[in-house]
Amino acid sequence: MTEVVIIGAGIHPFGRFDKSAEEIGSFAARAALQDAGVAWADVQASYLSRMYLPATSGARILRRLGGTDMPIVDVEAACASGGAALHQALLAIRSGECEVVMVLGAEKMPRGFMDPRMIYADWQIEMGMSLNPAYWSMRAMRHMHEFGTTELQIAKIAYKNHKNSVHNPNAMYQKAFSLEEILNSPLVCDPIRRLEICAPDDGAAAVVVASADFARRIGARKPIRIAACVHTIARYSADFRCPADSMSATAHNDGPTEVTAAKAYEKAGLGASDINCFEVQDTDAFCELEIYEELQLCPLGEGGRLIDEGVTDITGKHPVNMSGGLISKGEPVGASHLGQVVELVTQLRGEAGPRQVDGAKVGLGHVLGAGGNCAVTILQR
Repeated sequence: MTEVVIIGAGIHPFGRFDKSAEEIGSFAARAALQDAGVAWADVQASYLSRMYLPATSGARILRRLGGTDMPIVDVEAACASGGAALHQALLAIRSGECEVVMVLGAEKMPRGFMDPRMIYADWQIEMGMSLNPAYWSMRAMRHMHEFGTTELQIAKIAYKNHKNSVHNPNAMYQKAFSLEEILNSPLVCDPIRRLEICAPDDGAAAVVVASADFARRIGARKPIRIAACVHTIARYSADFRCPADSMSATAHNDGPTEVTAAKAYEKAGLGASDINCFEVQDTDAFCELEIYEELQLCPLGEGGRLIDEGVTDITGKHPVNMSGGLISKGEPVGASHLGQVVELVTQLRGEAGPRQVDGAKVGLGHVLGAGGNCAVTILQR
């Protein structure tokens, strides 16, 4: 199988900007090309991951770099859009159709909660099931009931991620908060509080992906191998995510993260213990805790123990969300996973500065969203 590597990575900071999606997206794309040391004319295909941008946004953004007759395709898979787009790039290269592909994620999100009409059925909206924190809360409360997980443990995850954000110039929020400030912040949906939840925002991230042969020919700077990139929609959704045709508060069938991670570990020939650093979907702080278990960092019900013991700190055994996570960066949906990938590339190159994980050689990015869409990417230097 053709080995595929990332030879360039670029990002536009996440936040709120008086800029168009075209400006934000083209900034990240140019940065990735510069990092790769290749010209736009060398790229043979491009994929844009987005959810809220209009049709043909990929062409609108990337034609700012020049018209080259290449195919430019928009890809949408909810929060896993970036993983789905990256997977398409891998297929294009492994098929032999392309040697160099641009993968760009970009988004300008509406303020406040996401428009439920994008993804929910009318009956779910009428029942009040269309606001994300509602089902996040249900998952957290069930976990607390079954395993004794505490509000303090959930707050410790937000504390860790906000602390990490101070060293990430691309994060929307770059401020540390005390545990007291987090626990006293306004309640959004019990037990989730304002400082434990992410905000929709604007942002873009891009990678230039190439065959390993091409990378060698041009003498690419610190290429990072894509050991696995898997996108799935599992049979059993993680929770009450739309569209919800059936619900169970107690079933423990393997959900999207378990299914997708298992496939990614198998493709990479690695296990959870082989991963040196993780960037995962922390749309709320409890979500990160649950993902510890679903990625096999610990048994079911023991996610709280990991945060208590500092296992997921930057200096811990399994560092998670060194970037500050979505809680600090915000979530421009189309750019979310590519933002994780850019962070992991930076970590594996040893260029993350104060948030650097010592000796990082393997990194994993994870996203989970509507419809059970999940993507896991494993990178290796």
